[in-house]
Amino acid sequence: MFNAILTKIFGSKNEREIKKLKPIVEKINALEKEFEKKSREELLSLTAKWKEEFSKIEDDKKKFEYMDKILPEAFAAVREAAKRTLGMRHYDVQLIGGIVLHQGKIAEMKTGEGKTLVATLPVYLNALAGKGVHVVTVNDYLAKRDAEWMGPVYNYLGLTVGYLQNQMEKEERKEMYSRDITYGTNSEFGFDYLRDNMAFTKDEKVQRELFYAIVDEADSILIDEARTPLIISGPAEENVDIYYIADAIVRQLKKDEHFEVDEKTKTAVLTDAGIRRVEEIVSQMTGIKDFNLYDPKFSDLLHAIIQSLRAHHLFKKDIDYVVKDGKVVIVDEFTGRLMPGRRWSDGLHQAVEAKEGVKIEAENQTLATITLQNYFRLYKKLAGMTGTAETEAAELKEIYGLDVVVIPTNKPVIRIDHPDLIFKTKKAKFNAVVKEIEKNYKIGRPVLVGTGSIEDSEYLSYLLKKKGIPHQVLNAKHHEREAEIVAQAGRLHAVTIATNMAGRGTDILLGGNPEFLTKKELERKGITPEKVGEEEYQRIYKETLEKFKKITEEERKKVVELGGLYVIGTERHESRRIDNQLRGRAGRQGDPGESRFFLSLEDNLLRLFGSDRVKRMMEMMNIPEDEPITHKMVTKALENAQKRVEQQNFQIRKRLLEYDEVYNVQRKVIYEQRNKILEGEDFKEDIIGFMEDVAWEMVDSFAPENVLPDEWNLKELKKTLESRFGFEFPIPEKYEELMELSVEGAHDDREKLVKLIHNRLVEEYEKMEELLGKGQMREVERMIMLQTLDHFWRQHLRALDHIKESIGWRGYGQKDPVVEFKKEAFQLFEELISNIENGTVDGLFNYYRFIQSQMEEGSSAITSV
Repeated sequence: MFNAILTKIFGSKNEREIKKLKPIVEKINALEKEFEKKSREELLSLTAKWKEEFSKIEDDKKKFEYMDKILPEAFAAVREAAKRTLGMRHYDVQLIGGIVLHQGKIAEMKTGEGKTLVATLPVYLNALAGKGVHVVTVNDYLAKRDAEWMGPVYNYLGLTVGYLQNQMEKEERKEMYSRDITYGTNSEFGFDYLRDNMAFTKDEKVQRELFYAIVDEADSILIDEARTPLIISGPAEENVDIYYIADAIVRQLKKDEHFEVDEKTKTAVLTDAGIRRVEEIVSQMTGIKDFNLYDPKFSDLLHAIIQSLRAHHLFKKDIDYVVKDGKVVIVDEFTGRLMPGRRWSDGLHQAVEAKEGVKIEAENQTLATITLQNYFRLYKKLAGMTGTAETEAAELKEIYGLDVVVIPTNKPVIRIDHPDLIFKTKKAKFNAVVKEIEKNYKIGRPVLVGTGSIEDSEYLSYLLKKKGIPHQVLNAKHHEREAEIVAQAGRLHAVTIATNMAGRGTDILLGGNPEFLTKKELERKGITPEKVGEEEYQRIYKETLEKFKKITEEERKKVVELGGLYVIGTERHESRRIDNQLRGRAGRQGDPGESRFFLSLEDNLLRLFGSDRVKRMMEMMNIPEDEPITHKMVTKALENAQKRVEQQNFQIRKRLLEYDEVYNVQRKVIYEQRNKILEGEDFKEDIIGFMEDVAWEMVDSFAPENVLPDEWNLKELKKTLESRFGFEFPIPEKYEELMELSVEGAHDDREKLVKLIHNRLVEEYEKMEELLGKGQMREVERMIMLQTLDHFWRQHLRALDHIKESIGWRGYGQKDPVVEFKKEAFQLFEELISNIENGTVDGLFNYYRFIQSQMEEGSSAITSV
């Protein structure tokens, strides 16, 4: 109550934030007339002047401060360039959005408010610093489209633009990153970062430092996709037959008798009866009497059985995955897109392959990994824009330190959002949806239907075909044409069925999109610049465009009279944000529009989270199957269910990040060391230090501190050293002889041993340097250190993965799995450092032996590394 009164007097935090930006907008507007008079040369000279100023500032913080100073002029220059090249002028609310993005915040802007154009303002300003700006999009199509669409603005002002595509070669990627502005998807940027940190020479790296990024559809990338880390993997040695055996066993088990599944947490457990049944089956298959499933040596089989249960009962074909060309391809639950090349980890993918009877691919070993959260936190400054972020503002603040600012719309939103209609069964719900589509189709009103799965979109398509209603289906199986289909979803009589957020980033224009229609018409007639020449092509293009502009304008008027686009949702998503995105496809830029969700008690969200009360109420009121109910209690129950799932998903992402924080600390140390090696730093002092550590490890093994000196195994120490390094060591075989020795700098007998070993290693190392020459020696060290570091880092990642997979069980022993993981990971990291040091020293002396043997044979192979 008190808060409400304060908000009335002072405005909400968001309103106060917007109010603060108004004076900057006024400054930009005041410059408009002045910039209209400037020639292109004058605008180019401004870019050159600012670039030069930035080159004199070394500190990044001071660079950002200088940007704040020139912001009004830079934004005025971009607005003028956009007017001249694209015929588009930034509205005041778009300028506000641009300032918010420059400040490193999330700008929430409704669909159709021109986010792509808004980004040009902060992108230009930050690109002047000369360190490169990354614009992150949700797919390759949008990266290319936005770079080409906004490219003329940047080019007009003297900046270069590039974009990344999935199949690009290394040289082309490097060229794209060297440009002032680079558009690309989150996975392209993230995987390039990981690949750069696996590069063998400095020239192989493609990225520059990570300076400033704007994430388009920030909620999708920073939240939805953040549940899956980016992983580069290579094949691991593993027997996949165990998944066929597990699959055969699971097919003989009965649900609720032999095992139980929890759909909310996507877990499966064997009951006591199930364990006995599995042991019986295995005994019959193998002939092993008294087979014990929980014997540690059968842990792989138990793990494969649990994954097989999950594959059979929790992961559904055409919802969670599709089978295409004999492969199991994951379907992204948020966008409905196929994700070829992505695999579930921990044996789940193999279990699904066994279930579907396709060839099982071997489990891959992690070579490099990073979560999207940790990748994006590497940027000096991060910003994002989306149509819906407010519901996840707390998470964006906690994980990324990003504030959300809701930008007012240019024109008021007049869309009507109707209350949900709830039916008893899915069948009744879909029949009602078809009736609603038919009613609107007959009058010519365009309808966009959002479905939760590929299966639902195809079922709805089947029902519409029976009614003879022409329509377009847009799901993961046809996403190549998604932009084109979505662009025309606002035409008269258009019926479009789309999974979740397919076609995101493409505006639905009422009456249709004349540019798309023009391109399609020219393609149909086979008219290309190559065939008719660039000039003639442009002439035909303009003529055709004018023709379609008239058609779409006429259609637009009719569609507006009919009430605009009608959006139908066929189920509520786990996240309120994704429902809001679907609604937001209608009513853009002050257009009319309507939205309504049709639900059933059999929908996943209601089934798993609280449909019992609603069901009882419907039965008490004796409501027929095909009659819907709309009730505040139901809407409230739904919202609470969504909030619970959102919270659960946040906890999953948070937990993933807690684990990755451990990887992250270690990754930073290793990647920093790797970069120093690639930069060609002189590691001579470090290697001499490694030799001392190796000497101490050897002494700790054969002459431990807690053992009486008489019991030290000096003979074995000498023998081991000589066989390991291939030359003699002045180690006495008896303790009495060691006592009599005087070694400079040694304070006790163990230190004497360390000094004797270390001095001998350094002596041979110096001989090797003399033989090779300093330049060649540094190159040899660089190669050996890189190979050793990479080899042991991969082994270390594999060990960490194994611990992470099994650590969850510690929770049953009242221990926090994350704390336990941190402890074990720290011990492993200490081992990793020791392995790298030992491996480097061994590698160097093995190479020395190789040279010596070549010299004895009279070969000149000394120069080969």
